[in-house]
Amino acid sequence: MAAAPAAELLARDVQAALEEDIGSGDLTAGLVPEATVLATQVVCREAAVLAGRPWFEETFRQLDARVRMDWNLEDGDPFTAGQQVCRLQGPARAILSGERTGLNFLQTLSATATQARHYVDAVAGTGVVILDTRKTLPGLRQAQKYAVRCGGASNHRAGLYDAILVKENHIAAAGSIPSAVSVARERYPGVLLEVEVEDLQQLAQAAAAGADRALLDNFTLVQLRAAVQAWGGRIELEASGGIDLDTVRDIAQTGVNFISVGALTKHIRAIDFSMRYL
Repeated sequence: MAAAPAAELLARDVQAALEEDIGSGDLTAGLVPEATVLATQVVCREAAVLAGRPWFEETFRQLDARVRMDWNLEDGDPFTAGQQVCRLQGPARAILSGERTGLNFLQTLSATATQARHYVDAVAGTGVVILDTRKTLPGLRQAQKYAVRCGGASNHRAGLYDAILVKENHIAAAGSIPSAVSVARERYPGVLLEVEVEDLQQLAQAAAAGADRALLDNFTLVQLRAAVQAWGGRIELEASGGIDLDTVRDIAQTGVNFISVGALTKHIRAIDFSMRYL
């Protein structure tokens, strides 16, 4: 199972979600007698890969620590339609108030994990690494990147602070690829340095300047094979741009090291979870 983000981040994510939903108080749950206890189960109406347990658990912990959860699955586990994911038992008000928030985390993060698993399965045996991007839901960057790992894919940089990706506008502002790479090496030694390139000439410049990795933006299969033949083994090569499940395996078979796919986190459809009372 993938390592979850820090407890402080989880708590912040959940607190914001609960404040958004409950506000000054859950008016409907308040109609239930305070001493009422409920037993419920979470089931899913479709096959998927589970992700989001820590956020689901934190939701009910913040509402009432007496809510007990018994899981049948770990994050990263695939499951079938109709399968029971977990059981809950505890104060009815807390379960009723947390139901939607908890399921929102499960449905979104499981969707991300499931999408990631589809891409990983599509390139099985090629040796390529599937990466996510920064095209994530605002406020849920680390949650979605966790879900990507649950699905078997890997993370690109977490944000603008932990790696350097020199793109077209950076190159224009710096004057050239060599200039941008030189400044980056001087200021941030030891930090991953990647350059986005649009053709083989720019790839040659990035490699000669000492970049760690080149992002091959919207290269054709012919261009990708040429890039691998010319520079494979001397600089890491990452394909990106308009990649989907219909094209990802052909791209993987060109020999690139990485394929980054924005669809892992932005082209997702919520998984259909529901909470049923026992």
